[in-house]
Amino acid sequence: MHMALTHENTVIIFDQTEAGPSQYRLHQRYNGRRCSTRSRADLKDGACYAHSVEYYIHGNNLRPLRFVSDPWCSSGSFLSNGTLLQVGGHGRGSQRIRYFRTCRDHLCNWQQSKRPLSGNRWYASNLLLPQHDRVIVVGGRNAYSYEFIPKLHTKDRSFNLPFLHDTHDEDGGGNNLYPFLHLSSDGNLFIFANRDSILFNYQRNRVVKTFPRIPGGGSRNYPSSGSSVILPLDHQDRFQKVEVMVCGGAASGAYEAAARGRFLPALSSCGRMVITGNNHIWKMENMPRPRTMHDMLILPTGHILIINGARRGCAGWQNAATPSLRPYLYNPKKSRGQRFTVLKATRIARMYHSSALLLPDGRVLVAGGNPHNTYTFSNVAYPTELRLQAFVPDYMDRQFNDLRPGNVTVEYEGHSSGVAYGTAFTIHFWLGRRPSKDVEYSVYAPPFTTHSISMNQRLLKLRCGNCVFGKIFTCIFIRSMNVFIQITREEN
Repeated sequence: MHMALTHENTVIIFDQTEAGPSQYRLHQRYNGRRCSTRSRADLKDGACYAHSVEYYIHGNNLRPLRFVSDPWCSSGSFLSNGTLLQVGGHGRGSQRIRYFRTCRDHLCNWQQSKRPLSGNRWYASNLLLPQHDRVIVVGGRNAYSYEFIPKLHTKDRSFNLPFLHDTHDEDGGGNNLYPFLHLSSDGNLFIFANRDSILFNYQRNRVVKTFPRIPGGGSRNYPSSGSSVILPLDHQDRFQKVEVMVCGGAASGAYEAAARGRFLPALSSCGRMVITGNNHIWKMENMPRPRTMHDMLILPTGHILIINGARRGCAGWQNAATPSLRPYLYNPKKSRGQRFTVLKATRIARMYHSSALLLPDGRVLVAGGNPHNTYTFSNVAYPTELRLQAFVPDYMDRQFNDLRPGNVTVEYEGHSSGVAYGTAFTIHFWLGRRPSKDVEYSVYAPPFTTHSISMNQRLLKLRCGNCVFGKIFTCIFIRSMNVFIQITREEN
C-alpha cells in the first residue's frame, strides 16, 4: 500500500495493520510476547505478523519493522536528513506522527512522536516545505483543514480550508481525498481536489489564485484516483516555469455504480496547465485507454511512466475491474497526439492498494495490489499480490551500457548530511566511450508513494558549470537536499 526509497538504497514497504495475518510471520509480538505456531489464536493474530519491512535492493532481502499504530491510507515526506516522516492512518493511527531513519546496523525501527496531529488524517496528503524542514498535511476524510509538522508547540493547531468543503462529493465517497499537492516556484502551494485547483499561500492562509476547472466529467482524486505530476523543472528558466499534469480518474457516479456491481469506464483524459504566469489553460489530450488507480513516475529522461491501475470502476474494496496491464510512456516534448507510447504488458494485475517507485539504478519497483479488506489469496478474481516486479525502461538496454555512467561519486562541502541548499557540488563518473556535447544532469526527489500519488516527486534539469570529459564535474544550484543523481545522455 505504501512505499518510499531511502538514501541508503533500501525501500520501506508497509500496509495497514488491520487486514489480519500477512505472509511474514514473527517469532514474537512487538510487546515481547512469543508467537506460537501451535496456537490457533496466534496463527490468526495479526500482531504475530509483520506489516512493514525494509527491503534491501541489492541483496533482494528484507527485515520486519514494527508499527505501534495503524498507518492505513496515510501519507509521508522525507526530511532533509533522510528521515521519513509519516503521518495519519486509521482508527488510533489517524492522529499519529511516525519517524523512520535508516541505520547501517539494521537495528533501527519506526518511532512514534508523543505529540499527535491536531486533526484526524485518513487519506490526507503532505508536502515538504522550504522553511526549516516543515511539512504541510492537507485534508483527509472529514478533515477540511491543514496543519504543519513537526509540531513546535503544544498549542499548534489546524487551519480551516474552505476549498476542501467546496470540492467534497458526499455521494461519491469524497472525490477530494488525497489531494494533489505541488510546490510552485513562487513558494505558494498548488492544491488540486476533485476537478478544481487553487494556488494557496499557506503562510498567510490565503487563496492567491483560483484556476479554471479541468474540462470533462468525472473526478480525479480518491476514490476516483487519477494521478498527477509536476513536469521536469529546467535551469534554463531558473526553474521558474511550473507545469502540472493530471491524468485519468473515474467517471461521474462510478463509486455508487461499483457498490451495485457495475464498473463504469474510467477517464482517459489528461490535462496540462502552467500554474505560473497569468495565462492558465488546461491543454487536454487522451491516453490510449481509460485508466484509474495508476501511478505516474518521472523517469531520468524526463519522460513520464504511467503504470498500474484499472480501466473500469474506481478505488475501494472490489470497486474495479479490467486491470491496466500495459504501461504508457509519455514524452512531454513531442507534439500532441504523438506523446504516448504503449509498452509491453505485465501479467500481474496491480489495482487498488498497489504502488511503484523509481530506483537509483533507473529501474522501477512495482508492488502491491489488494482490493479486499483482508489478505485474500484464493477464490477471487484479483487476489492479494505479494510479488515484487522490476520494470526495466528502454534506457537500461545493453546497447546503452557504454553510455551509462559508472563509478558515480558526488562531492560536497560544508554539510554533514548531503548537498546544502543553493550550493555547488561535484560529480565524477566514467563512461565506456566519449559522449557527445549533450550530457544532461538531473536530480530527482524520491517520493512517498501510495494510492496513485507520489508525494514530493519532482525532477530538476541542472546546469553544468564546468564539464571536463574523462572526469566530469558540475557547478549548479539545487532546490532540495533530499535527492539522488540520475544522469542521462543524448547522442547527436
